[in-house]
Parts: sequence; structure tokens; C-alpha cells
Amino acid sequence: MRATLAYDRSGLDVEINHTNVVGPLEIHAATPITDPAKVIAAKLAAPTGTAPLAELAKGRTSCCIVICDITRPVPNKTIAEAMLPILENAGIARSEIFFLVATGMHRPSTEAERIEMLGPEIVSSYRIEDHYGTRLEEHSYLGTTDRGIPAWIDTRYVQADLKITMGLIEPHLMAGYSGGRKLICPGLAALETVRIWHGPSLLEHPKADCGFLEGNPVHEENTKIALLAGCDFIVNVTINASRQITSVHAGDMIDAFHEGVRFVENIVKVRVDEAVDIVVTSSAGYPLDTTFYQAVKGLTGALPIVKQGGTIIIAAGLKEGIGSPEFQSLFKENIDLDQFMTRILGQDYFVMDQWQVEELAKVRRKVKVKFVTDGLPAETINSLFVESAPSVESALSASLAEYGSDCTVAVIPKGPYVLPYLGQ
Repeated sequence: MRATLAYDRSGLDVEINHTNVVGPLEIHAATPITDPAKVIAAKLAAPTGTAPLAELAKGRTSCCIVICDITRPVPNKTIAEAMLPILENAGIARSEIFFLVATGMHRPSTEAERIEMLGPEIVSSYRIEDHYGTRLEEHSYLGTTDRGIPAWIDTRYVQADLKITMGLIEPHLMAGYSGGRKLICPGLAALETVRIWHGPSLLEHPKADCGFLEGNPVHEENTKIALLAGCDFIVNVTINASRQITSVHAGDMIDAFHEGVRFVENIVKVRVDEAVDIVVTSSAGYPLDTTFYQAVKGLTGALPIVKQGGTIIIAAGLKEGIGSPEFQSLFKENIDLDQFMTRILGQDYFVMDQWQVEELAKVRRKVKVKFVTDGLPAETINSLFVESAPSVESALSASLAEYGSDCTVAVIPKGPYVLPYLGQ
């Protein structure tokens, strides 16, 4: 069987030389919207759970529009082009409308990325700024949740007269689904908030996983924090495998988000009858596979359908390397994942971005990982608690020899966009 894995910008063609193959597992077909601008405009005029955007904007003196950074393929330009005239026609001066990039703990955006996200005309005409999660002085304290998480949110957002967020609803390895409240926390949160929200007390909960909202403490807590910060209006979309818009959900932060989740969960969930020995997958290609940090999401997404002791073979571009300096330090400071988990479950060890190593530990407790990339040398990959492989074919051949000719192989070309689950 021949398959194309989503890899960097171009894709990676692979040969799956085995007879007992499950898949390729793809999200279910969803008809793309032929005129997204028209549909978005209609949703802005008749949103879910709140008044039309034009009505909300009347009398407001400033507007903060929150967008995801480059690691999320949100069609920001299309949404913004429909939204901006409404805001200005309502009387908000262009100089008082600004975009705030919800970087969370990620690096700042580059000028080229801003143009890719919003287009040159918007970039040249509106103020665009980045969130810096490590600068506590740029955040406002809004209170503490019942679970003891202090809510520190970017002051520029808190002080804006009209607060709007734009995002994408897709499976998320901790919060169940992205979108909605997640643009605010962790998107605009300080490290003092994220270190607890992304801490083991929440992440080790069995419901802190892809596809779960009810009973998921990660989802519950960032919803509470987002409500403390306030949000007047959201625009969330869903996309298909070709990244075309398939639905638009606008309005109230909670109602419109849950409306979008109901739509997307029927698209992304794919049933597998029995657990498999091997999964061949990706991290969904650019911009999701630019770092090892991001690529962990491709591993966690496949985990539910792999047998204990099985293997995940993943291909990711990693053109920007491993991740932040803090993330890299975790692999140098810990001899193995057992030592790392012992430390973070204690009381006196914390390093920014440790949550992604914790997710990797969940994967490695269950399966082996073989990593294919041309973005990092083999010796570097082998230092990240996974095993480097020169190609998907060679990794698969080694795994087939290990598990035998009767073993099963599942193929997930677009990685974390698909939510596979076991069922009959």
C-alpha cells in the first residue's frame, strides 16, 4: 500500500509493505464551504448565543482581536477581512483595533508569519502584537480558581473594550478540543498560570486527553479562567484534510464553541475494531510539525488504538528543531522519563514546557516510538527518549520483524487531526 503522510510542506510518500493494514484512517468527508467569506459574514450577523457583532461593537472605543500563532492553520485573513469593516463601521477607530497573537509559551511571531497568517494589507494597516507569557508584569491578576490556579491574563486583552478571539476547533491532547476558551488560556496567560494549569495535578487525570470535555479538568479550568478574563465574541472554524473551511461557529464563547465541537467530533472520530501492533502516522505537516515539541501531538493522538508494548512510527519535518531552550534542557537534565516523572510529581521541580515531556512519558509508558525526520540528526533524536529511524519503510520493516507477519498496522496520514478510538 502506498500512502502520503503529511510532512513539512510537501508530504512524504511511503510504502506500507504489509497485508494486514488498517486504514488509511482519515477524518470523515465534510463538504467545504464554497464561499467562506459569505458564510462568515452571515455568522457575524446571526451568531450563536449573543447579539450580532455590529451591535456589540457599537459604542466601544477599542477592540482586541486574538489570533493563534503560526502553529495553528487558522484562516485568520478570511475571518478578519469579514470582521474588520463591521468594527470600523460601528465606530471603532482603526488605530484602536489591534491583533494580539496568542503565543502562550511559544516564541514570538515573525513578520513573515504575520503576513502568512493575516496577509500583507492587514499587517500594514493594523497594529499586531505578540503575547509574552514569561513577562508577568504585562499581565493582570483576575483571581484564583477553585483548584488553586491564579489567573494572570495579558493586560492588553483585559483592558480592551471589545474582546474577540479567532480560532480552530480540532482535537487537543490535553484540553479535549482546541478553540473557544483556549485562545485566552493558555494563549494569553502568564507562566504563573500555565505552570499549574499544565501541571501534573491536572494532566495525569484520565480525562485530560483528546476528545474529552466533560470531566476534563484542563478544559474546566481554562474555561473558568477565560470567563474571568471575559470574551465578547468568538469566531471558530473547522477545516477538512485540505484545510478548507467546513463550518463556522461564531458568538458566545461557550455556546458557539460547543456547537463547533458537536460538528467536529462527528468528523474526526474514527473507529478501529481492535488495537493494533503498529501505527504509522505524522504530526499533520506544516505548521504543526516544525518542532519536536509540536510533533508529540501526533504520538498522543494515535495512542488509544495501539496495543501495550506496540510501536508508533512517526514522520515530522522538525525544520525548527527540538523546541524552546527550556524544553531542550529537560532531556539533558533527566537520564530517562522515569526520573523526569519522579521530579515533576514532587514539589520543587518545574521547567517551562515540561508538560510536553509529560505527554511524551504517557506515550512511552505504553509504546515504543520510532522517529523519522530530516530536520534533526539521528543522534539528537535518540537523545529525546525516542528512537531515530532513517525512513518509515526501514522502521516498519524492523517492527514487522519484531511482531511477526500476523501483526496489524494502522496508517494515519494526517496525525492529530484524526481521533481514532476502539469500538465495535
